Amino acid sequence: MTLKKTGKVILEKCPTGIKGLDEITQGGLPRGRPTLICGSAGCGKTLAAVEFLVRGALEYGEPGVLMTFEETPEDLAKNFISLGFDVNDLVARRLLAIDNVRVERSEIEETGEYDLEGLFIRLGCAIDSVGAKRVVLDTVEALFSALPNEMILRAELRRLFQWLKDRGVTAIITGESGDRTLTRYGLEEYVADCVILLDFRVREQISTRRLRIVKYRGSAHGADEYPFLIGEQGLSVLPVTSLMLDYPVARERIATGIPKLDAMLGGQGFYRGSTILVSGTAGMGKTSIATTFTDAACRRGERCLYFAFEEPPQQITRNASSIGLDLARWEKKGLLKFHAARPTLYGLEMHLLAIHKAITDYRPRVVIMDPISNLTAVGTPAEVKSILTRLTDYLKMNSTTALLTDLTHSGGSLERTNEEISSLIDTWLLLRDIELNGERNRGLYILKSRGMAHCNQIREFLISDRGVDLIDVYTGAGGGILTGSARAAQEAWEKAAENTRVSEMERRRLEKERRKKVLEAQIEALRAEIAAEAAELAMLGIEEKKRQAGSLADRLAMAHLRKADAAGRQPQRKREQPGDRR
Repeated sequence: MTLKKTGKVILEKCPTGIKGLDEITQGGLPRGRPTLICGSAGCGKTLAAVEFLVRGALEYGEPGVLMTFEETPEDLAKNFISLGFDVNDLVARRLLAIDNVRVERSEIEETGEYDLEGLFIRLGCAIDSVGAKRVVLDTVEALFSALPNEMILRAELRRLFQWLKDRGVTAIITGESGDRTLTRYGLEEYVADCVILLDFRVREQISTRRLRIVKYRGSAHGADEYPFLIGEQGLSVLPVTSLMLDYPVARERIATGIPKLDAMLGGQGFYRGSTILVSGTAGMGKTSIATTFTDAACRRGERCLYFAFEEPPQQITRNASSIGLDLARWEKKGLLKFHAARPTLYGLEMHLLAIHKAITDYRPRVVIMDPISNLTAVGTPAEVKSILTRLTDYLKMNSTTALLTDLTHSGGSLERTNEEISSLIDTWLLLRDIELNGERNRGLYILKSRGMAHCNQIREFLISDRGVDLIDVYTGAGGGILTGSARAAQEAWEKAAENTRVSEMERRRLEKERRKKVLEAQIEALRAEIAAEAAELAMLGIEEKKRQAGSLADRLAMAHLRKADAAGRQPQRKREQPGDRR
């Protein structure tokens, strides 16, 4: 037990180091107590127990003891070397002790005095030899298979578990599943601290492994069934809620590779670390958008990991070249890596393990999954959603941008997916076909885009040898959308109407210019006429003055000739001077 600062006693836990298991157990197994791992043959009990020992020795500095009743140390070393566990090296470094105990029924004489004292001595010596903190007993049924007496069996089991508690070691006991009980001998009644059930099932020729924590005394824990995988690095538990919603959120925006789509997304593109869904019926161009986004990421110098579920990489590369994209050069530069596999190759959990491993090894900034709808071939929509939930959470924790494509079917609602993952999606691009005048054209609109202003209009989606492009659609008189030849006809009509309008404007302009010139000519003529009349008036005035002057001169001359002045004038009287009257 451990005391918190509040004074409350909490159960101290021993981390297993197994991916996912420590999360659903909220810290690991109960320290200093035995844990039962039970299940059918081939479900991974021994692997889980051995990995518990190996991780403890390598990652937490806690040596361990493995007591096996079935396999020899040599066989164990060979079995686990393929998983990256060098058991012999751990033994040589005194981090692990292995003791193989063989129990033969013929060697046992069942008496009332039969006990496990000899086993306790051997186990105690092994613990002391390496200073073990962890112990594994695999499997306990082999130890008691020679004891048909149930009373002796239960009594000895009780002694065994109590002895392990007294030594203060964290122990795992593996057990085979029974017909109606978790274990063949009902061990869960005695190992009540923690019981983990492993299940190996096959459905529709697809095998899956599941893990469930049946009980965990003194601790909260995940109670659901969780798929787990056995891979190259051991066991990995993949709980649905393995990651809390506390991942970092970026404000950086990245280009989509389609300038007009960036404009529809507020002019900046997607958020870094967001999850994008491109859905639509067959032939709408989902993969073209995915490869365009891939090319844009590589142009930025970012690594892109492309998961293909229906086309080989060579075909994707060839098809991308038809729209002007050279993906082969990015592969050569190490910026693009394909991971192609049919969904039916193995189960969903193994697909997720392969995806996790590829992402961990390559560390991409952008991930493409094309298409996720193919995953329903190996699982139900609910199972696919579970896988995608865990995957998107994992990608968001690493600020990795993901673009998923999804094939929808005509006749149903296009604004939903079979996997029901709309709540996981940050930006949803919907491609739809627009049938008009015997043609099938493409349209794109943004169904949603969290945290940004975005365009609400449908744009016609074009694919050509120059790539993909978006153009404005035309609306007819009745409100319908015009695309393809109807749009071309509308554009031609509008162009002709524009040309006619321009021609008419030019004609009217020329007519006004002509009339202006005519009026200006008329004005100039009137001005000239006025000037002529003014000049004529001036001449008349001059002539009148000349005539008047000439008339006056003629009268004077005539008067002179007629002596008019002498006859008509009276002689002027001379002014008298003083003295003249004398």
